[in-house]
Amino acid sequence: MKLVTILISLLVMAFARPVVSEAETENVRILSMKEAIRMALKNNHHIKSAALNARASGYSVNIATSRYYPNLFLEEGFTASNSPTQTFMMKLDQGRFSQSDFQIGNLNHPGTWRNFKTALTLTQSLYDPSIAPSRDMATQEARKAQSGYEGAQQDMAFQVFVLYLDSIRATAQEKAIEQAMADAAENVRLAGVREREGVGLKSDLLRARTHLATVEQQLITARNNITLTRMRMALAVGAKDGTLIDVAEPGMPMAPSNSAEELFSQALQERRDLRQSQADRDKGDAALRLARSAYLPTLDTFASYQFNSREIPFGLDNDAWMTGVNLKWQIFDGFRRDNERKRALAGRSAAEEELAAKTSEIMFQIRESCLRREEAAKQRDVARQALLSAEETVRLLSRRFENSLATMVELLDAQTALNQSRSKLVEAEADFAFSGGRVFHAAGIFLKETMK
Repeated sequence: MKLVTILISLLVMAFARPVVSEAETENVRILSMKEAIRMALKNNHHIKSAALNARASGYSVNIATSRYYPNLFLEEGFTASNSPTQTFMMKLDQGRFSQSDFQIGNLNHPGTWRNFKTALTLTQSLYDPSIAPSRDMATQEARKAQSGYEGAQQDMAFQVFVLYLDSIRATAQEKAIEQAMADAAENVRLAGVREREGVGLKSDLLRARTHLATVEQQLITARNNITLTRMRMALAVGAKDGTLIDVAEPGMPMAPSNSAEELFSQALQERRDLRQSQADRDKGDAALRLARSAYLPTLDTFASYQFNSREIPFGLDNDAWMTGVNLKWQIFDGFRRDNERKRALAGRSAAEEELAAKTSEIMFQIRESCLRREEAAKQRDVARQALLSAEETVRLLSRRFENSLATMVELLDAQTALNQSRSKLVEAEADFAFSGGRVFHAAGIFLKETMK
């Protein structure tokens, strides 16, 4: 009879397992956490997007720097007109002006004339106070984008770590529930034996079977959770469609030993979001300098060489050159520059306040993560002790039930408490591992510590 009960238990566990195709089973790829992080940093689309944004911001610096260099233009234009002044100038430019063109009739009614003008023009800024602050603004924007990219890497590594723990948690939950299934099947066996021997109740057997069915449902959910966790991990690491990612080893230990103050000092150097706030503040400084530069004059030089032709483009009937210097100083603009300066000053002050807020927030996050780690350690110790107590309770009640000294209700209550203790211990172990990673993430050194 015991053999029959074992076979029934195996069949129940087989039906409890979710349907997985052979192709899906073959497409499960096993990675360590370091391998998963490296794969995510290489393949994840969000990381690629952040990298391209950082590259685009770097080009903005080159664009701003280009204003220091001269500009060279080649221009070819065609003009046709019978306007006296226009034809007069076109003939002069072509070197075709003659004595007959001074006749009154020819001056007033010159007829249609055409001109092909070719010009090579060089312009160079000698003094423009807006170039340097504009370049500084672009530099800070590029710095912010680069920090955003590095921060995205940190966040992605931490996300993979969380998914890694989720995978371990889901597997541990499955094992705990499978153990609960075995215990529930044993309760069914005991209740059946007692009923056949005439010392047990039919209701006890029915309660035991109901409890077994409840655990079976939990097992179905646990195994589906494993599949979903593998799918989420595959999405994070950028695996090809249809591939599932499973873990190869237990969660890596995260054991921060530094004090909160030491971690905060590291965070001031390593937190990428703090660097972004610093870049915003420095960009505000540059914007204020740019607004003030509008009060100053600009000085440019130019040089041009041109030749003109009546018949063909790029033809040479006559040539000429011109060079000069231009000073421009705006005296009044309707108070636009003053308002731009005030706007830049307010923006810079806002960035300073954001930086102060971010600094305080980071300090809070570090202290919170350290406290949560201490809490998780204590919760884990309590969960371990609770599991030992629950296991002993079930052991004693099982013996009492066999000897008709305890009811099935008492045994099932104890079994339910044991199952909960197992689940809570799995959660406590995962939370403790998570709390260590959270400390490193709050300090901005998670990726550095993980990939050692």
